[in-house]
Amino acid sequence: MADNKQAENGGVSRRDMFQILGAVPAVAAVTSGEHAHMHMAAAADPTMKGPYKRQTFDDHQWQTVNVLCDLIIPADERSVGASQAGVPEFLDDWIQFRTEQDGNMNLRAEVFGGLMWLDRESSKLFEKNFVSASVDQQKQLLDRIAYPAKAAKDDSQWVAFFNQFRSMVVGGFFSSKAGVADLPYLGNRAVAEWKGCDPKVWAIIEERMKNGYKGILEAKPWGA
Repeated sequence: MADNKQAENGGVSRRDMFQILGAVPAVAAVTSGEHAHMHMAAAADPTMKGPYKRQTFDDHQWQTVNVLCDLIIPADERSVGASQAGVPEFLDDWIQFRTEQDGNMNLRAEVFGGLMWLDRESSKLFEKNFVSASVDQQKQLLDRIAYPAKAAKDDSQWVAFFNQFRSMVVGGFFSSKAGVADLPYLGNRAVAEWKGCDPKVWAIIEERMKNGYKGILEAKPWGA
């Protein structure tokens, strides 16, 4: 599925996911330290442990998390969606892990509070909880909190919740086997002959660097 089409359908485009992964502050809580990375990889792959036993979410929260994960990263022709990749298991395990390591329930309270808000607002607007709402209704509600620059001031707390939740979903997905396979990473593969960087790719790099590149990282123009 093309990036723009994925975005129109309400999910995070592959381009957006790479930007989230590259934005260190957004995922620092998820990807800090070698132990945390190993913990994430194990939690995001439920096949490594057999049937998963939930530690934090109740049945209704679990349903909501599964729906929300797949709204953020739906399945496409390249990969499975977040729920099938084991992201809900990762989230449940990661929240419990952070609760124990941090000695507080701040992350748990933020996530649980956000899930409650989704149900409350969905019931107010559509007379049904978030899971029971239609996909269009679910996306309508998420649009309120998915874009910080456009969000109402009264929704700021829930914008923070969704930013945190979305970052954890992306981190969990790309720590799973399905997510790693979805990355355009070609390292650790033997090649018979190394021919260097593709000339077309190098031409784009040169052009960007001559003009100064502005992205996740910024670079001054070559020669400046």
